[in-house]
Amino acid sequence: MAEGIRGVLRREQAAVMGILNVTPDSFSDGGEFNSVDSARKQARQMLKEGADIIDIGGESTRPGAQEVSLQQELDRVMPVIEALTSDFDLPISIDTYKPQVMTEAVAAGATMINDINGLRAESALSSAAKLNVPICLMHMLGSPKTMQQQPEYQNVVEEVGSFLASRVAECVEAGIAKTDLFVDPGIGFGKTLNHNLSLLNAVSDLKHHSGCEVLIGVSRKSLIQKLLGRASGDRMPASIGLAVQAVINGAKIVRVHDVKPTVDAIRVVEAVDKSHV
Repeated sequence: MAEGIRGVLRREQAAVMGILNVTPDSFSDGGEFNSVDSARKQARQMLKEGADIIDIGGESTRPGAQEVSLQQELDRVMPVIEALTSDFDLPISIDTYKPQVMTEAVAAGATMINDINGLRAESALSSAAKLNVPICLMHMLGSPKTMQQQPEYQNVVEEVGSFLASRVAECVEAGIAKTDLFVDPGIGFGKTLNHNLSLLNAVSDLKHHSGCEVLIGVSRKSLIQKLLGRASGDRMPASIGLAVQAVINGAKIVRVHDVKPTVDAIRVVEAVDKSHV
């Protein structure tokens, strides 16, 4: 199964990762898909709309969010992963920083780990190294509970890039293939509006600095509200624009709520770009 997701990630096209939050309190879709039936229906719809990967998360990481227990997270994500792997042949990513959730999710059929904490939790790196699946390492300043309390950097692109390069090096030293590693600058995770814009403008630099492909998750995030005054339910056009810009700048994966319009926008832009080769 992990080879299936590696095939998707080796394609020339950018991959679209559909967000499936099985939580009661995520910032945009909390409570919408926190039953197995609703999650199954949403996953089926995202696949129909062209999602390449479904990213399942059982703990909200919005600014100010409280941590949930290991058992709570397992109770939320495991029935959904088991149901989806029995229903569909699809690449599933597990959005977690807890090593036991990673291990159980992969055993149940998940084929990618998406860790907002960059495998820094105790035993996360050693656990992930044993699982032999692609991994996304994200930068976050502090924790979701504290990350937006006056984040400061001397040079956000250099500091985030150095952090990600360091995490990649530690993963490779632990035995993880570099080709299985992706990096995410963590838009909205301990950054101001200007920090976020600088990072979105520096995708190619982050890719070069880390030596890995880049994942960008900016769908419906608050920087859109800060720029345009849009509430979370009215951010789809801006989210699509940012996803397309990320791909133009070199992102390999975009993590989105609105799959169909994002896929359509990216594919036509890629077609135009390819016609110039």
